Amino acid sequence: MSSRNSKTAKAAARERLREQREKEAKRAKIRRQVTVAVGVVVVLGAAAGIAVAVNQANKPGYWVNAAKQKLVAPANTSGKNGTIIVVGDKTNKNVVHEYEDLRCPVCAAYEQTAGDAVLQGAKDGKYQINYSFAAFIDNNGGTGSKKALSAIGAAVNVSTEAFEEYHKLLYSKAVHPDETNDAFSSSDKLISLAQQVPALKGNTKFSDAVKKGTFDKWALTVRDAYNNDPASSKGTPYVLVNGKQVQVIGQTADQVAATFAAQLKK
Repeated sequence: MSSRNSKTAKAAARERLREQREKEAKRAKIRRQVTVAVGVVVVLGAAAGIAVAVNQANKPGYWVNAAKQKLVAPANTSGKNGTIIVVGDKTNKNVVHEYEDLRCPVCAAYEQTAGDAVLQGAKDGKYQINYSFAAFIDNNGGTGSKKALSAIGAAVNVSTEAFEEYHKLLYSKAVHPDETNDAFSSSDKLISLAQQVPALKGNTKFSDAVKKGTFDKWALTVRDAYNNDPASSKGTPYVLVNGKQVQVIGQTADQVAATFAAQLKK
């Protein structure tokens, strides 16, 4: 073979090799694109599945059915249909009436700041506390206000002390979700959190009531009582001391205590 032919053959071989490499590169690129596309589909499918599951759990039909159930009022409640939770001596002539929504971030700020001091006042015999609960934040999406209220019913059904501790826990900085986060709509979440409360830890009476929705109808009844109360036009937290509204938003614990003291009957 001549030198010229040899060079031509080698050049042709190099060209075939280059073309082969380009073909392999294209195939590899296509495989990567397919793999990524499939991965995206899988992730989106999983996300869609999760979304469907969440939406199924929050279907309004669940609460429509709950409204048709027989009302079961928790133990240790007061008022018509047990819609009021009382802490302190029920015969005390001084009454602090608090209106709250369990998803309300301003209520959480109030409880985190002054909740312990207000509760201590009831324990010291200065007044009784009447708790009323709303669920209007659910109107913006979710069911956490109602479900947390149902769990509150399960807690007070165990004892008033269990309610006090669970109520404090749900409003704590470590636990209370952002208003747009519907974490309290999960029964499992509410039961898991309750394990931090000694009276509710491992308490099947409590956990079964939350899972079965024993107090779902009661939660709706409490919500409706709030909606029919003039206080519903005031938002939450809304606090009355012996029937007079007092300012608690943005106040320190000492300021709240002083405001309460000024309205108490001697």
